[in-house]
Amino acid sequence: MPPVPPSGSHQTRFTTLDRAQRVRFRRAVTLMLMTLVLPGSAQLVSGNRRVGLLALRTWLVLLALGATALVSSYFWHGVAFWAGTDTTFLLVLRIALIGLAVAWAYLFVDAWRLGQPLTLQRQHRLAIVGVNGLLCFSVAGALLFGAHVVGVQRDFMISMFGNGAAVDASDGRYNVLLMGGDSGAGRWGLRPDSLTVASIDAETGKTVLISLPRNMQNFPFAEGSVLAEQFPDGFDEEGMYLNGLSTWALDNAGLFKGSKNPGVDATIMGVEGITGLTMNYWAMVNLEGFKDLVDAVGGVELNVRQKIPVGLPSDSFFHYIEPGTRTLNGVDTLWFARARYDSDDYSRMARQKCVMSAMLQQVSPQVALRNFEQIAGASSAMVSTDIPRGEVDRFVDLALKARGQKIATLSLVPPMINTANPDIELVHQKVAAAIARAEGQKPVVETAEAADAPAAEAPAADADDSATPAAPATPSAPTTPTPPPAVTGGSLGSLSTGYAANQSEDLGAVC
Repeated sequence: MPPVPPSGSHQTRFTTLDRAQRVRFRRAVTLMLMTLVLPGSAQLVSGNRRVGLLALRTWLVLLALGATALVSSYFWHGVAFWAGTDTTFLLVLRIALIGLAVAWAYLFVDAWRLGQPLTLQRQHRLAIVGVNGLLCFSVAGALLFGAHVVGVQRDFMISMFGNGAAVDASDGRYNVLLMGGDSGAGRWGLRPDSLTVASIDAETGKTVLISLPRNMQNFPFAEGSVLAEQFPDGFDEEGMYLNGLSTWALDNAGLFKGSKNPGVDATIMGVEGITGLTMNYWAMVNLEGFKDLVDAVGGVELNVRQKIPVGLPSDSFFHYIEPGTRTLNGVDTLWFARARYDSDDYSRMARQKCVMSAMLQQVSPQVALRNFEQIAGASSAMVSTDIPRGEVDRFVDLALKARGQKIATLSLVPPMINTANPDIELVHQKVAAAIARAEGQKPVVETAEAADAPAAEAPAADADDSATPAAPATPSAPTTPTPPPAVTGGSLGSLSTGYAANQSEDLGAVC
């Protein structure tokens, strides 16, 4: 046992001073940790009690509000959806987060001051500065990053959605026309490359995807519309198809007085006339920008049933997506949805539905949060729509409900529908029957004449669509058919028998 130094010696004084330094150091660290856990508590113990009380009460109120918001969002998802889409609330939240970051940083600096750093040893002073800096910048940085994310969400809501009035559901369903814009030079927003009506049950979210071929001719317009007056016998403009209706409307914009989007309005009139459904809203998707969204969510997993070409043989990047379950990046997913080389328009329509289904099922709220900023940036550049901001929370809720349900599909294509001269009565029956089945109702029996009506040859595509083969004609005499391939592209089926993804009660099962 070492001898105890005599009282009053230099070593005793050193030991006492060292112990006091360690006590002051622990006190300084404790004040900063108190500020981390209970902002204002350090000031209550050693500083300005008024500042401490204000900070502590503010913190407790924020904790109570946060807990209430979490519980409310868990039991009523609409609370969270509203909070994430209301631009006024997002602005208030962003300002609050910035103010909280500044105030908390001030409390850390004040806690450092209350720790009397000048009375500490040099190594303790350096340690206190490091600990305080780490805590201060971590907490303030996290709050400022949160404010940035809130700002991104608010800008996204403002840039993508308008302030228009909400529209009530039609017969208990929201019908949204989804158009894929051809991204060729000078053609964005002018000629839809794909047209699909998403008919969504306003309560359950049960969705039916109704696709219309872009080469449909001789179709009527919605009753009472300006184009119904212009074309009383249907859209029989020579050389024009459904996908060219938008371009025709822009060339004849005088017919659409006061319209901000005559091409979209004309397309809606045509789609309403064909389907018999009233469109509540529309959304135009830039298919070229779609690849950025896929990359933002980390790719999409698809069941590739036959090899799909990426590009054309003359392209330097030309290659095939090989069969199998593949996780595709944005470029390959875009070509999976759009490729027509060695294929046809109706196979492409089926593949597009498979991509829609995969995106709906695979982009979970967790994925969206992890990639929020990239998704927001890609989406704002990819989509234009007339859905008002006040309705976004409703559609987010319906989309989450739809994720847990089967998606039904209907495509108005051969052999069921003759795209050159469609039987509109039959189309309306098919649409009504698909919706009735989705709602669990027994569809009305179709008339024998309509049900048995053969589909004649579909028109050739317009000049830009020369790669699309015409639909097969009804044979005049019985022939021995060549067995079709078991699969084509992304869906079960073939051109002659029809693609399962185009007519299905469960889209996920046939993709």
